[in-house]
Amino acid sequence: MKKKIDVAAAIIVKNNRIFSARRKPGMHLAGYWEFPGGKIEAGETPEQCLERELLEELGITTRVGNFISESIYDYGAKVVRLLAYQVEHVEGNFELVDHDELRWLSLDELGSVDWAPADIPLVERYKKMVSTSLDSDSLESNK
Repeated sequence: MKKKIDVAAAIIVKNNRIFSARRKPGMHLAGYWEFPGGKIEAGETPEQCLERELLEELGITTRVGNFISESIYDYGAKVVRLLAYQVEHVEGNFELVDHDELRWLSLDELGSVDWAPADIPLVERYKKMVSTSLDSDSLESNK
């Protein structure tokens, strides 16, 4: 039976730009871009996991907000269930530990990087969610 892993992922948005990080060489999925986060430990909520992982991996303090979406991906040896949350950067400078590059991407630029397979559905759902929100905002302002 395949190992199943629950992972929490942070969608951090600042100034209408979305944070993305590239896995460094030697890491699982090296070279792929992802929403940062990590494996949820026993007895830990996804929110607690994100606060811990983002401090460990990026050196930042955060506030976890609303659940956005989930993605389930079969990597062969394991199946990852990725839970994405809206996350606010509270303080700290971004330091790269498990990553070798970071980028703040506009909504239109999200397709310009090579996302990890489990992150791709989250990218698509986030783009759709924001576009739908923008469409409803423009409908409201045209009334």
